[in-house]
This record gives sequence, C-alpha cells and structure tokens, in this order.
Amino acid sequence: MQRIPVQNPDGTPAMPTKRCRAQRWVEQGRATWVKTNLRLKAVRLKAEPSGRNTQPIVVGVDPGKLYSGIAVQSAKATLFQSHLELPYLRVRERMDNRRRLRRSRRSRRINRERPFQLRNHRQKRFNNRRQKKVAPSIRANRDLEFRVVRELSRLFPIAAIGYEKVRADVDLTSGRKGAKSGKGFSPVMVGQAYALEHMEQIAPVYTRYGWQRDGNGTAQVRSMLGLRKSQDKARPIPQTHAVDGLALACGYFVQYRPFYRQRSQGCLVFGQVKLTSAPFVVIKRPPISRRQLHLMVPKKKGVRRKYGGTVTRHGFRKGDLVRAEKAGRVSVGYVSGDTARQVSVSGPTWKRIGQFSAGKVKLLYRATGILVSCPQRWSVSGALNPTA
Repeated sequence: MQRIPVQNPDGTPAMPTKRCRAQRWVEQGRATWVKTNLRLKAVRLKAEPSGRNTQPIVVGVDPGKLYSGIAVQSAKATLFQSHLELPYLRVRERMDNRRRLRRSRRSRRINRERPFQLRNHRQKRFNNRRQKKVAPSIRANRDLEFRVVRELSRLFPIAAIGYEKVRADVDLTSGRKGAKSGKGFSPVMVGQAYALEHMEQIAPVYTRYGWQRDGNGTAQVRSMLGLRKSQDKARPIPQTHAVDGLALACGYFVQYRPFYRQRSQGCLVFGQVKLTSAPFVVIKRPPISRRQLHLMVPKKKGVRRKYGGTVTRHGFRKGDLVRAEKAGRVSVGYVSGDTARQVSVSGPTWKRIGQFSAGKVKLLYRATGILVSCPQRWSVSGALNPTA
C-alpha cells in the first residue's frame, strides 16, 4: 500500500504513513491535509507526536543531459519516483538569441566611417575570459534536480542521497570509448562538482558509477532488483530514468559482492530492501519567456509591444494551477497567458486547452516554478528481501 508524507506540527518531516491511516487521522481531527509543491498528498499533525525517531530514507538521483530520474526509497517501501525533463535545449536557444541580439545592438552603434581607435565601440574593461563557471544550460539542469530534492527533504526525513557520477573515457588516438585515458567529455560531467556541493547542503552524499563491476554499479543493482529499463529515454515512464534513481537509493540498504570460483560465479547479497507501489510524476520547468521591454523584431512603423513576464491582468500568474469552466466543461491546467477578458489555460505539455472567461477561473495552486503531472501509477510486482 502506498505511503504519503507526514509533517510534525512545526512543519518538519516525519516518517510517512499509509494513506488509509492518514485519512483516519483527518477524520478524527488529529491531522489536516496540506498542499505540497510536488502535488503529493500530505498530512500535518496537530499535536506533538510521542517521539521523533525516524528510519533511514534515501533519495537516488540519476542525472542526465536532457532527462533525469529521482526516486525515494526506505528499507520497507518505495515512496516516490519522478521523471525530470531538463531545460538544457531551451536555455541554449535563449542564450544564442541573447548573443545575436547583443551583437546586433553593438553593430548598430558603431560608426565605421571613423578610424578604428575613435569608433564608439565598447572597450575591454577587465579580463573575464578565464573564469571557472558552469555553463548556464548545465547549471539550469542541476538546479532543477536540486530544487526537486530540496522539496523532497521537506516531506521526508532524508538520511542520504545517492548520486550517479559520469566519466566519459575516450581514447583520442583510436576514438574508442571505454579506454582509460581520462580525457573524455560529457555535458553531464561538467556540473557534477556543482551538483554535489549543493546536494551536501541537504544530506550526506554517496556516489556510484553506472559501469562499476564490483556489484554496486547502477546497472548491476538495477538488474539484481529485477527492474527493466526502456531504451527510449524520452518516454515519460518510470522505466526510463526513475529506475536508475531507485537502484541508486536501494544501494544504501543492500550490497552485492561478486564471487568467482573454479566452476561457478555469482553474487552475495547483504542487507534488506522492499519495492512497493509509489506515485510517479513528470516534472519540468514552465516555458515562460522572461519580461522584455519589446519584441525582438519591430512591427510596421517601428512599433513594438511588450513581451514576456509572469503577471496577468486578472490576478493570476503564469504557471498557476487553475480550474476553469466553459460551456459546462471543466478543465484543470496552468495559466499560460491572458487577454483583456479571458485567461489562457494550458496542459502539462504547455499546449493550450482553451481560453476561459476570467470570472470562471478558480485558483487551485500558486505557481511554484515547476510543472508537475501525474501520468500513471506504477507498482512493482514482488519484492526483494535478501539477508546476509
């Protein structure tokens, strides 16, 4: 049976409980339902519990370039799984547009009829070309992962975080992957130190490699848990990336030690863990354009209208989860725009559902900077209970 988060009266996380028990607490007046940014049902106790002892709960993070997977696991139950659609491509496109606009502005203000030293171009003010910063597109990826883990730490008492490290080794002479030259490159490698530094602020972090052959690599743990992985990495299902996050989290509770004998080989299992059904959500950033004073390309007669921003004329913000009604049909979605009398509502994919009268739109959740959709529920058949 699925478990939901529980909070103490002061808002700190407690051990999760079964949904039926939480419902009984609410009916008896011992707890109240609370809203969460990850769209998970949670309860908050009204009275101080008898104790605040907690069991270890671990978060597994499988970082990627376009998609990431995050899972929460305890020794007795799977608590949460998510598929993250990272903003890598969108941030790169916006950075390219900013670069082109900046160059066009500078080219317009330079008088090329004058000598080079007398032209009105921007002189170099300081040497800023030797800095060790994380690229904006990669930093946005890691920040979204950190944001989700931080929200989870407010719902569950996180004891540790399992993070998969990436090492792309390429033999530069032959071009073959897998040679231990240490000179390979991957966009996921660039922000690893930045991500680990931020994750350490929440809980202790342990790292694993996907290719490890000592029995504790992500691929080997996933295989021994009986989890299947889909090769279509773009599909928003648990079998693409969330299973790797689940394997990383389970690595905290179980250890696999391979053995090799003269006529046999295998793996010894130490520890105990159980996989259960858990809520699965898809998380991404809303594609909201930043506020601009005018459009990039002027209209006729040089007139440009304002563009971007999150404020609307009807008290809503872009990204708010609302309930809208039109012609007897009720829709639930996110505010994506507005007109003088109507509000545009879009689905989790940011495709417009329709335009609704502002008076028939009701606010459900305020915008949190992330879009959360629940496409399906996933249950694991059977459980793994190895003992040393």
